[in-house]
Amino acid sequence: QVQLVESGGGLVQAGGSLRLSCAFSGRTFSDYAMGWFRQAPGKEREFVAGIVWNGNRTFYADSVKGRFALSRDNAKNTVDLRMTSLKPEDTAVYYCAARQFVFTTAPAYDFWGRGTQVTVST
Repeated sequence: QVQLVESGGGLVQAGGSLRLSCAFSGRTFSDYAMGWFRQAPGKEREFVAGIVWNGNRTFYADSVKGRFALSRDNAKNTVDLRMTSLKPEDTAVYYCAARQFVFTTAPAYDFWGRGTQVTVST
C-alpha cells in the first residue's frame, strides 16, 4: 500500500512563496506518475501540476503556469511543488497523488495524501 505524506503548507502573503513536499512510501516510486491537486471550500478538486515517472515531463494548470514548478527525486522518493507569486485564489488544501504508470490530469489517481493547507492573504 502506498502512503503519501504532504508537508510545507502554511500562511503566506500574496506575492510570497511556499514549497510543498510529498514523501512516497510502500511501493516502487518510479512506477508512479505524481500529481498535485487542490480543493478550495465549496469547489471541486482541481488539477494543479503533474510529473511523469522519470521527471522528464511536467504538466501545469493554466492558472499556475509560470508560477509553480514541480520536480521529483526518485532516489529520495519525494516530489516537490515550488510555488511562487502566490495569489489569494491559490488558497486551498493541496493534495499529493500517485497513479501507477500513466499520467493524467483527471483526479483518477490510485493513492492520495491527506492534504496540506495553503492560505494566501491579501
